[in-house]
Amino acid sequence: MTTKNLRDANLAGANLAGADLTNARLDGANFAGARLVGASLAGANLAGARLVGASLAGANLAGARLEGARLDGANLEGAILDNARIGELFGGTSLRGANLEGASLKSAGLHFADLAAANLRGANLAGANLRAADLSNANLSDTNLASANLAEAKLEGANIECANLEGARLEGANVSPGTQIPGWYRTALYGLERE
Repeated sequence: MTTKNLRDANLAGANLAGADLTNARLDGANFAGARLVGASLAGANLAGARLVGASLAGANLAGARLEGARLDGANLEGAILDNARIGELFGGTSLRGANLEGASLKSAGLHFADLAAANLRGANLAGANLRAADLSNANLSDTNLASANLAEAKLEGANIECANLEGARLEGANVSPGTQIPGWYRTALYGLERE
């Protein structure tokens, strides 16, 4: 089977709803404003791709590589991003203001990712690596963060009420008085600790 190679392609505004781009080479491609609703991007290489304002609701991005991708304002409601590689050591992927409500991000690599003001309400982030991710002003209410790594994450102004934080690592997490945290957690000198 031939791998689809759309590296550096300009697909801005394209309607690719339901497209099968499984394992495709899409690194550096421009999908700004594109419609990828229900598309299969499982295992695809989207490193450095531009998906600003794209609609990826219900898309399957399991195992996809998104290091350095721009997804500012993208709609990923109900998308599957299990085991996706999203963050990176230098720079991180931008999902600033993205809608990830109800998305599945189990065991996703989101370290250093920019998720500021993102809507993650009801998302499944069990086992995800969010180390040093920017979650400031993000909505994490009703989110499953069980066993997630939130060490050194920026949580200033975030809403994590009713989130499942069982087994989550929160050492060194940055919080502010505006951070809405469950009542059984409190701010401590080196992050959050359970009361």
